[in-house]
Amino acid sequence: MRIGIDIGGTKIEAVAIDDDFDVLATFRAPVRPGPNGVTAGAIEASEAVARAAGGEIESVGIGVPGAIRRGVVRNARNLCIESLDLETAVQQAIGVEVRVANDVNAAAVGAWGLRGASSKAFAYLNLGTGLAAGLVVDGRVWEGARGLAGEIGYVSADPHGPGHVDGLAGSLEGYASGSGVVAQWGVEGATAVDVFRAAAAGNTRAIAIRDGVYFGAASAVRVLALTFDPDTVVVGGGLTLLGRPLSDGMAKHFAAWSEASPLIASLELDAITSLLADERPVHAIGAAIMGERHG
Repeated sequence: MRIGIDIGGTKIEAVAIDDDFDVLATFRAPVRPGPNGVTAGAIEASEAVARAAGGEIESVGIGVPGAIRRGVVRNARNLCIESLDLETAVQQAIGVEVRVANDVNAAAVGAWGLRGASSKAFAYLNLGTGLAAGLVVDGRVWEGARGLAGEIGYVSADPHGPGHVDGLAGSLEGYASGSGVVAQWGVEGATAVDVFRAAAAGNTRAIAIRDGVYFGAASAVRVLALTFDPDTVVVGGGLTLLGRPLSDGMAKHFAAWSEASPLIASLELDAITSLLADERPVHAIGAAIMGERHG
């Protein structure tokens, strides 16, 4: 039995899986920001899902936001963590092999595996609390020299766009993430769902923000295609609840760019891009897979 834990901006989700990636047990709880809260939450999630599954733990994988090197989490701003050796802390507490990886990288491995592990150059674009991508090349995650490969949320798509990430104007994350949508809306206590409901009701400003999500998501795919040249791009995360309108909105941008540029047309952006259709907890499953591949 392998355990995978996904630590997101708002929740911790854990699964126990077997060798066929079938989910044996699940656990979910609110995340507690800060080094102590995140560490305790990971340990509690591991123990809870192990009890529910009733088997012997072989390994534990943990997906967490931020730059990860040798199990140390750095610059996870949504979790209020500057530096935390999460891998060592959890391993000492539960006594089995633990691997900590970037959460979007873990999701990329999960999505790649659940789609049959056939793609040679696979990109997973996560539109969640933040925006980032995970890259899988020939079955292995590409993390880059500093563990920051895929952090394309910091890329500016429009110098006159909304300032959200570290004051950078028009960042992809500012356009197409839950936190970016809420920041643009500017209403205390609101969520991205509230903004989309307002857009559906005809609110002009909400419609503009929603259309910005389409532009930002499409721009993120274009960045991935031009820098990584994937054969497959899967889009996941909370904003994919927009469903078909998101796909159609992205497709309109793909078509316009392709009409203007033969090079962009050759990327076949619409053909290689799809929304994540699997309802299983991809982030946590991917973390479990990566935990089993420790080292």
